[in-house]
Amino acid sequence: MTTLRICRLAMMLAAVAAGRLACPQPIERHPPGPGHLPALAHTCLITNNVKRLVGFYEPVLALKAKWSGEDYAEFRTSVGVLAIYSAEAQEKYIPGSAQAAKNRSVILEFSVDDVDLEYKRLESLVKVWVKPPTTQPWGTRSIYFRDADGNLVDFYTPPKR
Repeated sequence: MTTLRICRLAMMLAAVAAGRLACPQPIERHPPGPGHLPALAHTCLITNNVKRLVGFYEPVLALKAKWSGEDYAEFRTSVGVLAIYSAEAQEKYIPGSAQAAKNRSVILEFSVDDVDLEYKRLESLVKVWVKPPTTQPWGTRSIYFRDADGNLVDFYTPPKR
């Protein structure tokens, strides 16, 4: 999965969170073949505290999580799902495969209409700010913060054209 595709997914997640896009239809499966590209369907965060992390993302994304038992919740978007899954359950099904709250290599990026307004809206929700509203050298205006497990999140506004 290229960085561009991950960024596009993040932008679509933000558009759904902002109510600009409808929730997705079921993901259509295609058999592998010439020219077939895999479709990123889920991004799953493994956590030691599903309720806490869902409690963080519900107001940040302005979406209500859909729960499936106590170990799994998801935020459906037009292009995929941000899932929150229990580290204990992950260990049970795929031992040794993941460590909760240890990510330092992925950024969840969400395109928003106005970073400065989002910053004001999120000030009381976010506990760890990494970078305040800043215009980047490439033209986007961004805020960076950490979710309840320490994952890096970027809300950004593309440059005006």
